[in-house]
Amino acid sequence: MSEITKQDGMTIFKTDSRIDTAGAARFESELMPLLTEGGMTLVLDCADLTYMASSGLRVIQKAMRTLVPYKGEVKLINVRPAIYEVLEMTGFLQFMKIEKMKG
Repeated sequence: MSEITKQDGMTIFKTDSRIDTAGAARFESELMPLLTEGGMTLVLDCADLTYMASSGLRVIQKAMRTLVPYKGEVKLINVRPAIYEVLEMTGFLQFMKIEKMKG
């Protein structure tokens, strides 16, 4: 189960260490109910994330498509270099805020 907190108008969702094909359905089932608050900012804290399959990327894209019409946004923080590289290669850097892990 992922950790979910609310802070300053944002919902912060701390991901698990892996979002693989099997875990993407659970990731989606935990994430999508949070998107019913239209106009919110969803922050995915990826500090523990070491692997993400394309099915995980699709869930993030679906979340973004759900929030943007309501002036909401999806932001990824604490993204490890390997995950950042995948996001860059797939074009995610062009349409969402993504911050690399510091240190």
